[in-house]
Amino acid sequence: MALKHLVGLAAVALTGARAQSSSAAACPSPIAPAHGAPSVAPGFRVSVVANNLREPRGIQFDAAGGLLVVEQGFGISRVPLTGDGACVRQNGATQTVVENNELNHGIALSADGRTLYGSTHSNIYSWPYNAQEGRVTGTSRNLVENMGDAEGHTTRTLLLSSKVPSLLLVSRGSVGNIDPQTVDVTTGVSTIKAFNISNVTNTAYQHPRDGLLLGWGLRNSVGVAEDPVTGAIYSVENSVDNIQRSDRTINQNNPGEELNFHGYLNGTQSNVTGGNYGYPSCFAAWNVTEIPDNQGLQTGSQFAIGNQNATVNDTYCREGRIAPRITFDAHMAPLDIKFNTNGTAAWVSMHGSWNRQVPIGYKLSMVEFDGNGSPRAAANSTTAAVDIVSNSNLSACPRGCFRPVGLAWDSRGRLFMSSDSTGEIYVITKTDGSGINDVSRASNSGGGGNPTGSAPSPSATTGSGVRVVSKGSYWAAAAAIVVGTLPFV
Repeated sequence: MALKHLVGLAAVALTGARAQSSSAAACPSPIAPAHGAPSVAPGFRVSVVANNLREPRGIQFDAAGGLLVVEQGFGISRVPLTGDGACVRQNGATQTVVENNELNHGIALSADGRTLYGSTHSNIYSWPYNAQEGRVTGTSRNLVENMGDAEGHTTRTLLLSSKVPSLLLVSRGSVGNIDPQTVDVTTGVSTIKAFNISNVTNTAYQHPRDGLLLGWGLRNSVGVAEDPVTGAIYSVENSVDNIQRSDRTINQNNPGEELNFHGYLNGTQSNVTGGNYGYPSCFAAWNVTEIPDNQGLQTGSQFAIGNQNATVNDTYCREGRIAPRITFDAHMAPLDIKFNTNGTAAWVSMHGSWNRQVPIGYKLSMVEFDGNGSPRAAANSTTAAVDIVSNSNLSACPRGCFRPVGLAWDSRGRLFMSSDSTGEIYVITKTDGSGINDVSRASNSGGGGNPTGSAPSPSATTGSGVRVVSKGSYWAAAAAIVVGTLPFV
């Protein structure tokens, strides 16, 4: 899909924003991007603030304005920053905060900034942290364990709820492209769970059996976020590769990546919390015309993989599994999602495809929300995501491109983004260098899809059935899918 670009600040409806000038003021001693200047939507500006990092993944600002970075295969580092507007630069040497080569992605900080959290493929740890000194001040505590071996999807994304600060969310992906053990919720695989960290003891939680289940049947939901207004929990899902349907390969443009709604942690009732989102049997349609036997399907519809049978079929997927709230183009690999302060936009990093003839993704996109916990676009929209920053030459991807991963807001409303492939940190601002956390409208705000369809409130989402597919039926449905080696996403 060719996502529409913004056409100007008037279309974006920036609160109090200036019109874009013909040339932004140059920053002293700029850092050249590793693969040339990115393409940037009108009204925005992007700059490299740090480079030479070791595969930076999750990022988080501390209370003193230092940027904490998970360097995959090394640990957690702190990058000191200085500068106004868009002219932010690293200010001094990168500091080692935690040296642990199994830390690979997940990071979070407590609301008071005094406790740091990080994850490996198997465990979640916490450390006492001093932001002014940029270091941990004590030994680690093991909070959650038994989250799997170092195979398949090994990231364990962390999110501390701002509505219920005692709850720490963790997203755990599948072991393989199609993972048969995920039909059993008690394995804890392909789930999002929340753990109460206000009453931790010397005994760690056991991930498969403990915690509050927000959702399962989620292949690899690397990005997780909480809407700041309502407390709605959303995730972005990396869907399956090499899919077939009725003995035909349809993997170029199907299935779509997903934006899923998981209910709330603050007591608001929802009929989706703890529900099943389809994997490994049901997936979201993107390009319906390429799907055989597509009667009744539209973008975002759940459909069955392989050859339909009496147990696993489109009716079962539609009625017994939760459909995404928004569907993105196939293989874009969304890895993070961050809401702005008033819940009117969600920013999504698209790491980019690895298994597609024509590369896609490799960008930072924005999805418009209504300020009340729901995307404005209809569920069958194909234009909900708007490109903000992207690689100018996708034919060079993946090796010749930046690949967005982690996102973090600083105290001035500037958005920072890591690129693991290039070892860089970028900052995104308005053209005048001011923050972008008041950006609220996109040019294609109609959302596409069915012009008569409305965007339902998250609390009204349907299809929360959690029926488990028998392993025999699962294998009958999945027999035609190629199971290959997974990239690190």
